[in-house]
Amino acid sequence: MKNREVVRYKKKLDYLFAKISILTEDPEISSHWARYLCILVSGFLEVSVRSIYSQYAKDKAAPPVAKYVEKQLSNFQNPNMEKILNVARNFDSAWASRLEKIVDGEIKDAVGSIVATRNQIAHGENVSITYIKIKTYYTYAVKLVELLEKQCDGECI
Repeated sequence: MKNREVVRYKKKLDYLFAKISILTEDPEISSHWARYLCILVSGFLEVSVRSIYSQYAKDKAAPPVAKYVEKQLSNFQNPNMEKILNVARNFDSAWASRLEKIVDGEIKDAVGSIVATRNQIAHGENVSITYIKIKTYYTYAVKLVELLEKQCDGECI
C-alpha cells in the first residue's frame, strides 16, 4: 500500500488487532472489542476508497476536477460492494467489471458483513461478531483496498 492515509489507518488497525489478540481471554470483553474493531474496519474501507480515488484524481486530472472528485467522495459512507463498484464504474466501467469478477465470493461477502454488522451495532442491535470473524473480514478488506490501489496505479488486476 502506498497511500499515506490508508497506510496510517492500516497500521493503527494492525496494532489494535495484535494488542487485542493478547489481551482477550474473557469472551464478553473479546465480543466488545470485536464490535469496536468492526466499526473501525468499516471506517478503514470508507477512508481507503475516498483516499485512493481522490489521490488518483489529483495525479491524473486538473486541480479543479480533482477538487470536485474529492468533494463528491467526501459523502461516501457505508462502503458495501455495490457502492464501491459504483465509484469504480464512475471512473472506468472496465474497472468495475474486472473488480466485480475478482471480488465475487469471499471479499464481497466480507465487505457486506462488515457494513451490515456496523449498521446493526450503530442501531443498538445485538450482533454475534467475534474477534476471529472480524479479523478474517479485515484480511479481505485489506485485499480489496490493495486491488483498488493496483487499479488506480494502472496495474492489471
